[in-house]
Amino acid sequence: MNFCKGCFTLITVGVMTAACSSGGPAQSSAGTSVAPAGAQCTGQCANATTFLTVADVEQIIAQGVAEATARNAEATIAVVDRVGNVLAVYRMGPASAHTVVIGTQFNAAGQALLTSGLEGIRLPSPPALASLNIDQEAAIAKAITGAYLSSEGNAFSTRTASQIIQDHFNPGVANQPSGPLFGVQFSQLACSDFLLRSSGAAAAAGPQPSPLGLAADPGGFPLYKGGTVVGGVGVLADGVYSLDKNIDDIVVGADEAIAYAATYNYAAPLDRRADQITVNGVTLRFSDVEESDLLSNPADASPASLQPAGAPASGEGFIAVPGYSDGQVHAGVAFGQPQSGIRADNGQTFPASLDAYIFVDDTNTPRFPPIAGTDGLLTQREVLQLLSSALGVVSETRAQIRVPAGLTASVTISVVDTRGVPLGMVRTRDAPIFGADVSLQKARTVVLFSSASAASFLGSLPDAQYLATPGSGAALTPVPLAQYPAALQSFLPDPTALADGVIAWSDRSIGNLSRPYFPDGIDGAPNGPLSKPAGQWSIFSDGLQLDLSINAILQHVLFVAGAAVPDVSPGCAGVALAPSLAAAQTLPAAQVPRLANGLQIFPGSEPIYRGSTLVGAIGVSGDGVDQDDMISFLGLERASVALSGSIQEAPAGRRSDTLTPKGTRLVYVQCPQSPFINSDAEDVCSGF
Repeated sequence: MNFCKGCFTLITVGVMTAACSSGGPAQSSAGTSVAPAGAQCTGQCANATTFLTVADVEQIIAQGVAEATARNAEATIAVVDRVGNVLAVYRMGPASAHTVVIGTQFNAAGQALLTSGLEGIRLPSPPALASLNIDQEAAIAKAITGAYLSSEGNAFSTRTASQIIQDHFNPGVANQPSGPLFGVQFSQLACSDFLLRSSGAAAAAGPQPSPLGLAADPGGFPLYKGGTVVGGVGVLADGVYSLDKNIDDIVVGADEAIAYAATYNYAAPLDRRADQITVNGVTLRFSDVEESDLLSNPADASPASLQPAGAPASGEGFIAVPGYSDGQVHAGVAFGQPQSGIRADNGQTFPASLDAYIFVDDTNTPRFPPIAGTDGLLTQREVLQLLSSALGVVSETRAQIRVPAGLTASVTISVVDTRGVPLGMVRTRDAPIFGADVSLQKARTVVLFSSASAASFLGSLPDAQYLATPGSGAALTPVPLAQYPAALQSFLPDPTALADGVIAWSDRSIGNLSRPYFPDGIDGAPNGPLSKPAGQWSIFSDGLQLDLSINAILQHVLFVAGAAVPDVSPGCAGVALAPSLAAAQTLPAAQVPRLANGLQIFPGSEPIYRGSTLVGAIGVSGDGVDQDDMISFLGLERASVALSGSIQEAPAGRRSDTLTPKGTRLVYVQCPQSPFINSDAEDVCSGF
């Protein structure tokens, strides 16, 4: 390890590259994405001309293939646009050579040591599953992660994701709380009823799903043109879909090196990368690869070297991926334009001063305009006010994960009724895409947990099924979901918890009980009742969050891998997986919206009350978890004032921070210090 690599978090990127770059392509071309002259892209640069063309996609893949060839590696490379359309997937070498294992702990022979949840899955796995591949799914998930976590104010990679979702932050540092986005990996799922699905024949309105959720395996980067995010690239070459558990070392892995080379001339701006951003005093990571680590010169790569679309399945070339790609190369959509599925509201529903953006379908029709609750408990006027008030808080809030300093936060806001039906969704212009699905997950999670039927609902769901792939064929291991509400009732202790509707739960409190240590981060402490215990916990098997959706996840993963099973339908909860590996939704139609896009366990949502009656919930995601908490909390408080108190925060005496399991008080909401741009106000969430 040379000095420069070892100290990269302590010095600026510009100084680091000046001292270290040698032997590779010029830093000025590979390491920057230059904004238009005089422009500082802070959320306003995306326009109708900023998108990935077919030529761009081919060039990006050719650059990755050139680096893979130089490394004697056979890579699978995926490119997506900003809203998740898969623009091309390219596989080097025969499919049979691309065995992939999912896992976080391995023995010397490369065998996974954990086999619960998604841990230990290996495909292809002869004889029964010998024809199934997931390398293409891993590459797509990495590409989507790079695109979805990034914006004009921040560029995050899958290495960044790895750092912020583990059981400690930083990973491996004892007695530190879990990562700020703990649990975000189980979002953007194909079973989500929020995400759209294209045919793969051409880019369409998004956001689109990821076959494996969000990825933490290094080898996924965002792609930029003119200073704005236009997509992502993901690579799987080393046969392992995992994470980085050691934050202290620098490892130049094949996946990350190939993906880094692929970003040549499409790289994230240096001053927007994760290593220019701190969270709780910790510098984030972007890449372990520098240009001097590349074995090829991306400037020499040519799309003419690629095998054409439709090449034989036994050899390398562009491949079709069921549900995602038709094997051709497509152009992406321009973000912020109607065809992307996200466009400006233009003052049609929300005050023009709030610069609101909305979600639309392929016909440019708004998907989630404010409506009254289907349960009759929230009016359309109240929903509109909730969304508008929360947008107003956003416009005053200092961003946590955006640079340069002093920018306003950028998020997505969702409101649901007591059945989990979305009553309205709105976002700000440059909010990262991942926050849309997550904000809805958060709102649905707290409204379920705050109801009187949470325990019975969770207990009624089919067993989670864990898939093992031994040489003799597939096997399923059932895990009853009823164990989780029972464990929570014992842990509190309260035999009526989740069954009487007395406690108003926030997602921060639910997250407190979903960590492998309670209190959070304290090594040697018992696990929370909604988590797997330490030693069994991993990002691929975290407890109730995964087990709620795993049957639907497996159904989709196997379908995309080539199994003779149908694809999953919208609705992540209530899916039963049969020994034939075919799944079916078992919930009555009225119950399907409850956790229909999965469960989320990091902060940013609160339930909504009318007096002592639960009437819905608000969820926020996109720009720092304390900011998410504050925007949802103060958005509800300001809406209450504007509506003369017709709706309110949960009664203080019923909030989950009145609970002290094992002598530790749960946290209901945690707001940033001095959070507003034009005010020095402190303790802004106190007194409500």
